[in-house]
Amino acid sequence: MADPLAQVPVVEIDPDGTFKYILLRLKVKDEEMHKDVVRGTKSAEYHNHIFEKVSPAMEALGLECKCLGGGKIEHNSQEKKLRVFGESTAFGKADHSVSAEKLKSAFSDYDITWSDDKK
Repeated sequence: MADPLAQVPVVEIDPDGTFKYILLRLKVKDEEMHKDVVRGTKSAEYHNHIFEKVSPAMEALGLECKCLGGGKIEHNSQEKKLRVFGESTAFGKADHSVSAEKLKSAFSDYDITWSDDKK
């Protein structure tokens, strides 16, 4: 059987704008292997809306899904800039340094910054 973690993209975010994001840890059930991924979209009014959409899709692949925290991403595709900041009321603040590293894997030609500021 193919590795279900390998099937999951590390980053899935909207192409532009400022929006909520969450950092998730995906784990193969009954195994130690895991993978951290970033998901963010303008369509989510709250961070848990992202989780409620992603979690069933991951479970369908046989993966356990845990939210490690959230925040916001400011995505400017024209200037090739991403900024990670803020926190989630429901899940707490994600480790933005980890999120920024994940974003760098998908947007290697971008200027990616992060801060623990709320704005």
